[in-house]
Amino acid sequence: MRIALASDHAGYAEKERLKGLLVDLGIEFDDLGTVSEESVDYPDYARKVAEQVAQGQVEQGVLVCGSGTGMAITANKVPGVRAAVAWSEEIARLARQHNDANVLAIGARTTPPAEIPKIVRAWFETEFEGGRHASRVEKISEVERSR
Repeated sequence: MRIALASDHAGYAEKERLKGLLVDLGIEFDDLGTVSEESVDYPDYARKVAEQVAQGQVEQGVLVCGSGTGMAITANKVPGVRAAVAWSEEIARLARQHNDANVLAIGARTTPPAEIPKIVRAWFETEFEGGRHASRVEKISEVERSR
């Protein structure tokens, strides 16, 4: 699996720590920035990841910012992206199982550091269940197409 990975300044340190876990999980990644803790605009980085996911250049994306919310909002503006903010392993699993989420957003300032690797591991170990959830996910696509 290949993913796109990005953060803003608030998530930079955590993004860098996640790289080792991704390697351990056998996940290849494109680091789309940022490259330091110098202040940047999170929408720029969320958009880069979301566009790569939507264009099929990567299978999934991971975003890290202060709360995860701003990046998820931005990523969800790109058609074909279903970004979810996950603050626990359970939320990460449910976002994958029930919503076929393809971008994980994490809050570096709002999630205990010891939980973040668990969340990422749960995300990548979980598959979309399909079934009754597939028609619901299709309705999300219908909303996108109606814009």
